[in-house]
Amino acid sequence: MTANTVSVENQTSAAPAAGKARRNWRRSEGGVLNVFSHGFLFLWGIMVGVPMLWVLWSSLKTSGDILAHPWSLPTHPHFENWSHAWSEASIGQYFINSAIVVGFSTVGTMILGSMAAYVLARFEFPGNRFIYFLFVSGMAFPVVMVLVPLFFVTKSMGLLNTFPGLILVYIAYSLPFTVFFMTSFFRTLPTTVAEAALVDGASHTRTFFQIMLPMSKPGLISIGVFNVLGQWNQYLLPIVLNQGDQKNYLLTQGLADLAVQQGYAGDWAALFAGLAIAMLPVLAVYVVFQKQIQAGLTAGALK
Repeated sequence: MTANTVSVENQTSAAPAAGKARRNWRRSEGGVLNVFSHGFLFLWGIMVGVPMLWVLWSSLKTSGDILAHPWSLPTHPHFENWSHAWSEASIGQYFINSAIVVGFSTVGTMILGSMAAYVLARFEFPGNRFIYFLFVSGMAFPVVMVLVPLFFVTKSMGLLNTFPGLILVYIAYSLPFTVFFMTSFFRTLPTTVAEAALVDGASHTRTFFQIMLPMSKPGLISIGVFNVLGQWNQYLLPIVLNQGDQKNYLLTQGLADLAVQQGYAGDWAALFAGLAIAMLPVLAVYVVFQKQIQAGLTAGALK
């Protein structure tokens, strides 16, 4: 009897000790993972931030200072490099061309993609999953494989070397990821509001544009920023489909052309100023909509 009592007491006293040991082990394991993740993020921040800062301060130096002292800070900032790149290097014209193409293509992508995603997420019909996976498969299809047929298709339609041709191609290029993202987002939204609108006599079109679309604002902002980033930095499609008048070049084409000219002109200050002009708007868009992007990306997880 006494031995049994002692055994039970030992077990009861050992259980809290074992639980405490497990908690300490988990805490130490979590600390190691946190150190690793924070160290990786710090390294990634340096890899991304240092080149950006180098471009910015190089855009404020003369071409001679860039070649002689590439890593030094500008002693006397030359803000005229930006105006020179904007006007004389035609960066301003390329910037406006890119803004036109990306603006129209992003709006078209968001409208068409959100409409398709809403139908795929909310309505059951034969072929629903097939169409959804068809869109998803477009994300894994490399665009480089269709450059030649895409060139001849746009040429036969009379859209080669035109902004409408680039806009249509950009929309088709961005639709798969947009539909994939927005379909998942629409599934997280409550159905009671849409059902109440339909009971009150609202049509499906009115329900979508006046109720469901405003409710999906975080998702729209998130995917919109991703589309702007991808389309703004696109180089391969414009270089193949927009080889007409140089005045119609997009910003990526103009910067590449300006970089090639440096072998003869040596205007490195204008090149770095053009890179800064191309980089800052996209960075500003992300900084402004950072909270909305995080809310859109985590909406599905919170559901």
